[in-house]
Amino acid sequence: MPEIKRLYLTEADVTGMLDMDLALEALDDVFRARSAGEVRNEPRHRLPAGNGSMNFMAATWPERGWAGHKSYVSGDFRVMLYGTNGEGLLAVIGAGRMGQVRTGAASGIATKYMARGDASSVGIIGSGYQAQTQLEAVCAVRDIKNVKVFSRTPEKRERFASTMSERLGVNILAVDSKEAAAEGMDVLVAVTSSVEPVITGDMVESGMHINAAGNNSWMKRELDTGAIVKADLIACDDIDQSKIECGELMRAAEVGHFAWESLVRLDQIVAGLRTARYSDDDVTLFESQGVAFEDLAVCGRLYEMALERGIGTELA
Repeated sequence: MPEIKRLYLTEADVTGMLDMDLALEALDDVFRARSAGEVRNEPRHRLPAGNGSMNFMAATWPERGWAGHKSYVSGDFRVMLYGTNGEGLLAVIGAGRMGQVRTGAASGIATKYMARGDASSVGIIGSGYQAQTQLEAVCAVRDIKNVKVFSRTPEKRERFASTMSERLGVNILAVDSKEAAAEGMDVLVAVTSSVEPVITGDMVESGMHINAAGNNSWMKRELDTGAIVKADLIACDDIDQSKIECGELMRAAEVGHFAWESLVRLDQIVAGLRTARYSDDDVTLFESQGVAFEDLAVCGRLYEMALERGIGTELA
Protein backbone atom coordinates (compact mmCIF):
# COMPACT_ATOMS: atom_id res chain seq x y z
CA MET A 1 0.00 0.00 0.00
CA PRO A 2 1.42 3.44 -0.91
CA GLU A 3 2.14 5.83 1.94
CA ILE A 4 -1.00 7.66 3.02
CA LYS A 5 -0.84 11.39 3.66
CA ARG A 6 -3.12 12.32 6.53
CA LEU A 7 -4.23 15.93 6.55
CA TYR A 8 -5.78 18.50 8.84
CA LEU A 9 -7.77 21.01 6.77
CA THR A 10 -8.76 24.20 8.57
CA GLU A 11 -11.81 26.29 7.83
CA ALA A 12 -9.51 28.65 5.92
CA ASP A 13 -8.15 25.74 3.84
CA VAL A 14 -11.69 24.64 2.98
CA THR A 15 -12.85 28.16 2.14
CA GLY A 16 -9.95 28.57 -0.24
CA MET A 17 -10.80 25.39 -2.16
CA LEU A 18 -14.57 25.01 -2.04
CA ASP A 19 -16.94 26.72 -4.45
CA MET A 20 -20.53 26.04 -5.45
CA ASP A 21 -19.62 24.31 -8.71
CA LEU A 22 -17.51 21.75 -6.85
CA ALA A 23 -20.29 21.12 -4.33
CA LEU A 24 -22.97 20.74 -7.02
CA GLU A 25 -20.81 18.30 -8.96
CA ALA A 26 -20.00 16.27 -5.84
CA LEU A 27 -23.65 16.03 -4.81
CA ASP A 28 -24.89 15.13 -8.28
CA ASP A 29 -22.31 12.33 -8.27
CA VAL A 30 -23.21 10.99 -4.83
CA PHE A 31 -26.98 11.12 -5.43
CA ARG A 32 -26.50 8.98 -8.55
CA ALA A 33 -24.30 6.58 -6.62
CA ARG A 34 -26.88 6.32 -3.87
CA SER A 35 -29.61 5.46 -6.36
CA ALA A 36 -27.39 2.53 -7.42
CA GLY A 37 -27.09 1.31 -3.83
CA GLU A 38 -23.44 2.30 -3.41
CA VAL A 39 -23.90 4.76 -0.54
CA ARG A 40 -24.98 4.04 3.02
CA ASN A 41 -26.22 6.75 5.34
CA GLU A 42 -26.75 6.96 9.10
CA PRO A 43 -29.23 9.67 10.21
CA ARG A 44 -28.16 12.34 12.67
CA HIS A 45 -28.09 11.43 16.35
CA ARG A 46 -28.40 14.12 19.00
CA LEU A 47 -27.06 13.45 22.48
CA PRO A 48 -27.66 15.86 25.39
CA ALA A 49 -24.57 17.95 26.16
CA GLY A 50 -25.16 20.59 28.79
CA ASN A 51 -26.85 23.58 27.18
CA GLY A 52 -26.91 21.98 23.71
CA SER A 53 -26.33 18.64 22.07
CA MET A 54 -23.59 16.47 20.62
CA ASN A 55 -24.61 15.81 17.01
CA PHE A 56 -23.26 12.84 15.08
CA MET A 57 -23.95 11.55 11.53
CA ALA A 58 -22.09 9.08 9.32
CA ALA A 59 -21.94 7.63 5.81
CA THR A 60 -19.89 5.20 3.74
CA TRP A 61 -19.13 5.04 0.02
CA PRO A 62 -16.87 1.99 -0.43
CA GLU A 63 -16.85 2.28 -4.21
CA ARG A 64 -15.04 5.62 -3.85
CA GLY A 65 -12.97 4.39 -0.92
CA TRP A 66 -14.48 6.85 1.55
CA ALA A 67 -16.15 6.58 4.94
CA GLY A 68 -16.68 9.34 7.42
CA HIS A 69 -18.67 11.10 10.04
CA LYS A 70 -19.45 14.66 11.01
CA SER A 71 -19.82 15.66 14.62
CA TYR A 72 -20.38 19.01 16.23
CA VAL A 73 -21.11 20.73 19.52
CA SER A 74 -21.91 24.44 19.87
CA GLY A 75 -21.39 25.15 16.19
CA ASP A 76 -17.87 23.64 15.99
CA PHE A 77 -18.19 21.34 12.97
CA ARG A 78 -15.65 18.61 12.10
CA VAL A 79 -15.59 15.81 9.54
CA MET A 80 -13.40 12.74 10.06
CA LEU A 81 -12.64 11.17 6.67
CA TYR A 82 -11.42 7.56 6.51
CA GLY A 83 -10.27 5.25 3.74
CA THR A 84 -12.20 2.01 3.28
CA ASN A 85 -9.27 -0.06 1.99
CA GLY A 86 -7.22 -0.26 5.16
CA GLU A 87 -5.83 3.28 5.10
CA GLY A 88 -7.47 4.41 8.32
CA LEU A 89 -7.78 8.14 8.94
CA LEU A 90 -7.30 10.33 5.87
CA ALA A 91 -8.28 13.77 7.08
CA VAL A 92 -9.76 15.92 9.83
CA ILE A 93 -11.68 18.70 8.14
CA GLY A 94 -13.18 21.90 9.50
CA ALA A 95 -16.75 21.71 8.27
CA GLY A 96 -18.57 24.95 9.06
CA ARG A 97 -18.20 26.58 5.64
CA MET A 98 -18.46 23.16 3.99
CA GLY A 99 -21.87 22.58 5.57
CA GLN A 100 -23.11 25.98 4.49
CA VAL A 101 -22.12 25.38 0.86
CA ARG A 102 -23.32 21.77 0.66
CA THR A 103 -26.70 22.70 2.14
CA GLY A 104 -27.12 25.28 -0.58
CA ALA A 105 -25.92 22.78 -3.17
CA ALA A 106 -28.54 20.21 -2.10
CA SER A 107 -31.27 22.76 -2.83
CA GLY A 108 -29.51 23.53 -6.10
CA ILE A 109 -29.63 19.87 -7.13
CA ALA A 110 -33.31 19.68 -6.17
CA THR A 111 -34.05 22.81 -8.19
CA LYS A 112 -32.11 21.47 -11.18
CA TYR A 113 -34.17 18.29 -11.35
CA MET A 114 -37.53 19.40 -9.91
CA ALA A 115 -38.21 23.02 -10.92
CA ARG A 116 -39.65 24.03 -14.30
CA GLY A 117 -36.98 24.37 -16.95
CA ASP A 118 -37.93 27.99 -17.61
CA ALA A 119 -37.93 29.03 -13.94
CA SER A 120 -36.47 32.55 -13.78
CA SER A 121 -37.62 34.04 -10.45
CA VAL A 122 -36.90 33.19 -6.83
CA GLY A 123 -38.53 34.17 -3.57
CA ILE A 124 -36.45 33.58 -0.46
CA ILE A 125 -37.67 33.76 3.12
CA GLY A 126 -34.75 34.22 5.47
CA SER A 127 -31.55 36.21 5.07
CA GLY A 128 -29.21 34.56 7.55
CA TYR A 129 -26.14 32.34 7.43
CA GLN A 130 -27.56 29.73 5.04
CA ALA A 131 -29.57 32.02 2.76
CA GLN A 132 -26.65 33.20 0.63
CA THR A 133 -25.62 29.75 -0.55
CA GLN A 134 -29.26 28.75 -1.10
CA LEU A 135 -29.69 31.57 -3.58
CA GLU A 136 -26.26 31.05 -5.12
CA ALA A 137 -27.05 27.39 -5.82
CA VAL A 138 -30.44 28.10 -7.38
CA CYS A 139 -28.89 30.76 -9.61
CA ALA A 140 -26.22 28.26 -10.67
CA VAL A 141 -28.77 25.80 -12.08
CA ARG A 142 -31.40 28.18 -13.53
CA ASP A 143 -31.22 31.45 -15.44
CA ILE A 144 -32.60 33.60 -12.64
CA LYS A 145 -33.60 37.17 -13.51
CA ASN A 146 -35.50 38.37 -10.44
CA VAL A 147 -35.33 37.64 -6.72
CA LYS A 148 -37.41 38.82 -3.77
CA VAL A 149 -36.24 38.39 -0.19
CA PHE A 150 -38.05 38.73 3.12
CA SER A 151 -36.78 38.37 6.66
CA ARG A 152 -38.05 39.85 9.90
CA THR A 153 -35.38 42.53 10.25
CA PRO A 154 -35.53 45.22 7.52
CA GLU A 155 -31.82 46.02 7.81
CA LYS A 156 -30.82 42.38 7.31
CA ARG A 157 -33.00 41.82 4.25
CA GLU A 158 -31.83 45.08 2.69
CA ARG A 159 -28.21 44.10 3.32
CA PHE A 160 -28.83 40.66 1.82
CA ALA A 161 -30.41 42.19 -1.29
CA SER A 162 -27.51 44.59 -1.78
CA THR A 163 -24.74 42.06 -1.13
CA MET A 164 -26.17 39.23 -3.22
CA SER A 165 -27.25 41.49 -6.10
CA GLU A 166 -23.64 42.55 -6.49
CA ARG A 167 -22.28 39.03 -6.05
CA LEU A 168 -24.66 37.21 -8.39
CA GLY A 169 -25.49 39.96 -10.87
CA VAL A 170 -29.27 39.56 -10.46
CA ASN A 171 -31.97 42.00 -9.46
CA ILE A 172 -32.90 41.39 -5.80
CA LEU A 173 -35.72 43.26 -4.10
CA ALA A 174 -36.21 43.30 -0.33
CA VAL A 175 -39.95 43.08 0.46
CA ASP A 176 -41.91 43.62 3.66
CA SER A 177 -43.81 40.32 3.96
CA LYS A 178 -43.36 36.64 3.30
CA GLU A 179 -46.45 36.69 1.10
CA ALA A 180 -44.86 39.35 -1.10
CA ALA A 181 -41.69 37.25 -1.36
CA ALA A 182 -43.68 34.29 -2.68
CA GLU A 183 -46.10 36.05 -5.03
CA GLY A 184 -45.46 35.24 -8.68
CA MET A 185 -42.22 33.34 -8.01
CA ASP A 186 -41.19 30.16 -9.85
CA VAL A 187 -38.96 28.94 -7.01
CA LEU A 188 -39.61 29.59 -3.32
CA VAL A 189 -36.95 28.97 -0.66
CA ALA A 190 -37.51 28.86 3.08
CA VAL A 191 -34.31 28.95 5.12
CA THR A 192 -35.30 29.98 8.63
CA SER A 193 -35.24 28.71 12.20
CA SER A 194 -38.90 29.53 12.67
CA VAL A 195 -41.02 27.39 14.97
CA GLU A 196 -44.20 28.45 13.17
CA PRO A 197 -44.72 27.98 9.40
CA VAL A 198 -43.44 30.74 7.12
CA ILE A 199 -45.02 29.19 4.00
CA THR A 200 -48.77 28.63 4.08
CA GLY A 201 -51.01 26.90 1.60
CA ASP A 202 -52.30 30.26 0.33
CA MET A 203 -48.76 31.20 -0.74
CA VAL A 204 -48.23 28.13 -2.93
CA GLU A 205 -48.85 28.85 -6.61
CA SER A 206 -49.30 26.56 -9.61
CA GLY A 207 -46.01 25.35 -11.06
CA MET A 208 -43.92 26.46 -8.08
CA HIS A 209 -40.92 24.53 -6.78
CA ILE A 210 -40.22 24.91 -3.05
CA ASN A 211 -37.00 24.23 -1.16
CA ALA A 212 -37.52 23.90 2.61
CA ALA A 213 -33.98 24.10 3.90
CA GLY A 214 -33.98 25.76 7.30
CA ASN A 215 -35.38 23.44 9.94
CA ASN A 216 -34.40 19.93 10.95
CA SER A 217 -36.37 19.57 14.16
CA TRP A 218 -39.59 17.78 14.99
CA MET A 219 -40.54 20.84 17.06
CA LYS A 220 -40.41 23.30 14.14
CA ARG A 221 -42.24 23.76 10.84
CA GLU A 222 -41.43 25.97 7.86
CA LEU A 223 -44.54 24.90 5.90
CA ASP A 224 -48.05 24.45 7.21
CA THR A 225 -50.10 21.38 6.36
CA GLY A 226 -52.03 23.33 3.72
CA ALA A 227 -48.79 23.87 1.80
CA ILE A 228 -47.84 20.20 2.14
CA VAL A 229 -51.21 19.14 0.71
CA LYS A 230 -50.72 21.36 -2.35
CA ALA A 231 -47.49 19.61 -3.36
CA ASP A 232 -47.88 17.10 -6.19
CA LEU A 233 -44.52 15.55 -5.33
CA ILE A 234 -42.42 15.77 -2.16
CA ALA A 235 -38.77 14.69 -2.19
CA CYS A 236 -36.11 14.53 0.51
CA ASP A 237 -32.45 13.65 0.79
CA ASP A 238 -33.10 10.82 3.28
CA ILE A 239 -36.41 9.29 4.34
CA ASP A 240 -35.22 7.84 7.66
CA GLN A 241 -33.84 11.20 8.77
CA SER A 242 -36.99 12.98 7.59
CA LYS A 243 -39.10 10.75 9.80
CA ILE A 244 -37.33 12.00 12.93
CA GLU A 245 -36.42 15.58 11.94
CA CYS A 246 -38.86 16.97 9.37
CA GLY A 247 -41.40 18.72 11.57
CA GLU A 248 -43.84 19.74 8.84
CA LEU A 249 -44.08 16.25 7.33
CA MET A 250 -44.34 14.67 10.77
CA ARG A 251 -47.23 17.01 11.64
CA ALA A 252 -48.99 16.45 8.31
CA ALA A 253 -48.69 12.69 8.76
CA GLU A 254 -50.08 12.90 12.30
CA VAL A 255 -53.26 14.61 11.08
CA GLY A 256 -53.70 12.27 8.11
CA HIS A 257 -52.78 14.68 5.31
CA PHE A 258 -49.49 13.05 4.31
CA ALA A 259 -48.34 9.44 3.88
CA TRP A 260 -44.68 8.57 4.32
CA GLU A 261 -45.05 6.03 1.53
CA SER A 262 -45.45 8.91 -0.94
CA LEU A 263 -42.12 10.53 -0.01
CA VAL A 264 -39.50 10.23 -2.78
CA ARG A 265 -35.76 10.22 -2.29
CA LEU A 266 -34.06 12.91 -4.38
CA ASP A 267 -31.47 10.44 -5.67
CA GLN A 268 -34.24 8.55 -7.47
CA ILE A 269 -35.15 11.74 -9.36
CA VAL A 270 -31.53 12.66 -10.12
CA ALA A 271 -30.93 9.19 -11.58
CA GLY A 272 -34.07 9.38 -13.72
CA LEU A 273 -35.86 6.59 -11.86
CA ARG A 274 -38.72 8.88 -10.81
CA THR A 275 -40.32 11.79 -12.62
CA ALA A 276 -40.43 15.02 -10.63
CA ARG A 277 -43.20 16.74 -12.56
CA TYR A 278 -45.65 15.69 -15.25
CA SER A 279 -46.67 19.23 -16.19
CA ASP A 280 -45.57 22.82 -15.70
CA ASP A 281 -48.52 23.24 -13.33
CA ASP A 282 -47.25 20.66 -10.83
CA VAL A 283 -46.05 21.88 -7.43
CA THR A 284 -42.85 20.23 -6.21
CA LEU A 285 -41.30 20.36 -2.75
CA PHE A 286 -37.81 19.42 -1.55
CA GLU A 287 -37.38 18.81 2.17
CA SER A 288 -33.67 19.25 2.90
CA GLN A 289 -32.49 17.65 6.13
CA GLY A 290 -28.73 17.86 5.55
CA VAL A 291 -27.32 14.34 5.57
CA ALA A 292 -23.98 12.66 6.10
CA PHE A 293 -23.45 11.29 2.60
CA GLU A 294 -23.57 14.84 1.24
CA ASP A 295 -20.81 15.82 3.68
CA LEU A 296 -18.81 12.73 2.71
CA ALA A 297 -19.01 13.48 -1.01
CA VAL A 298 -17.83 17.07 -0.64
CA CYS A 299 -15.11 16.31 1.91
CA GLY A 300 -13.76 13.45 -0.18
CA ARG A 301 -13.35 15.89 -3.07
CA LEU A 302 -11.70 18.44 -0.78
CA TYR A 303 -9.19 15.85 0.46
CA GLU A 304 -8.23 14.89 -3.09
CA MET A 305 -7.90 18.54 -4.08
CA ALA A 306 -5.75 19.27 -1.03
CA LEU A 307 -3.37 16.46 -1.97
CA GLU A 308 -3.08 17.77 -5.52
CA ARG A 309 -2.44 21.36 -4.39
CA GLY A 310 -0.30 20.67 -1.36
CA ILE A 311 -2.82 22.26 0.99
CA GLY A 312 -3.30 21.39 4.65
CA THR A 313 -1.19 20.34 7.61
CA GLU A 314 0.14 16.80 7.55
CA LEU A 315 -0.72 14.71 10.60
CA ALA A 316 1.64 12.17 12.10
